[in-house]
Amino acid sequence: MNKKVAVALSGGIDSSVTALMLKNEGYDVVGLTAVTSDSDAANLVAKNAELVANKIGIPFYKLDVSKIFNEKVVEYFVNTYKRGETPNPCIMCNKYMKWGSLFEYAINDLKADYVATGHYASIKDDNGIYKLYPASDEHKDQLYFLFLLDQAHLKKTLFPLSEFKKCDVREFAIKNDLPSKSSKESQDICFIQAPMTTKKYLNDIFKSQTGNFVEKSSGKILGTHDGFWQYTIGQRKGIGIAAPEALYVTGIDSNTNTVYVGYKDQLFSDNLTLFDVNWCYPQKERNFLAKVKIRYNMQAVYAEVKINDNDVQIRFLTPISAVAKGQACVIYDINDGHLLGGAFI
Repeated sequence: MNKKVAVALSGGIDSSVTALMLKNEGYDVVGLTAVTSDSDAANLVAKNAELVANKIGIPFYKLDVSKIFNEKVVEYFVNTYKRGETPNPCIMCNKYMKWGSLFEYAINDLKADYVATGHYASIKDDNGIYKLYPASDEHKDQLYFLFLLDQAHLKKTLFPLSEFKKCDVREFAIKNDLPSKSSKESQDICFIQAPMTTKKYLNDIFKSQTGNFVEKSSGKILGTHDGFWQYTIGQRKGIGIAAPEALYVTGIDSNTNTVYVGYKDQLFSDNLTLFDVNWCYPQKERNFLAKVKIRYNMQAVYAEVKINDNDVQIRFLTPISAVAKGQACVIYDINDGHLLGGAFI
């Protein structure tokens, strides 16, 4: 009997190609889409996903996850900004949607053997320990967003696109005339649709509140702003204060609506402390060298990792710029780059 795979269909090109590739390989494939809200955008995703399923000729299921999506993704997003921190909703969506509600429904209700997505990553079985490796297309590697997955998830997950480049995936979609063949890259924040922007979205929630720009080193007030949530650590544009050299956001105090600014050299730090680290599998070493990212769009840097009883200490071999609370610090093996774990800063 063929293995059954539930593909998380978004109607986009990556998940569409994933579904067709698996069907061509002989799997018993079904399409499964999460309906995240009762909005035009969410309903369009479901509609496009169903068109793909019909084209490929596979059963299609919709799962209403609007309540948990609002609680675990949207409210998390807003509350993180409210604390003066920088959220990463894609990581939370992966945890609570794709490998939360969808995963559980696929395995428990649809009796699927595996769940597959269009993520660019690779899973390898190392003597019974499942490890996440970078995809072949280094420009699309998505390990950073997957650090909350554990062994139970990895054991039952397939990433068919791990060896493909994006251009090859698009060519496959065109060749097979998939409805998604001309679709654009999806937005990072799916619940904020153009022409709405993150800034406008948050302003509608928090309303304008006058606060001060304060020079971190001297405590001197340099100007005013309309709300701390419009800024993030390391930001340079949009400050609008004349200074001998460019000013950057170096700190945020949400309680006093204060945005601290300083020069570039004040952004650097050589260590941080992590709590509640999620290890993808148990770590035997307590002290080791690793590669680390503190945001998705950066090159991983070398760091010493020390695992203590209640926390994990990270010491960067070269000071790193703009460590922002709320973002994820993700740890990779120094030798082959596979994912070790991570935590929110």
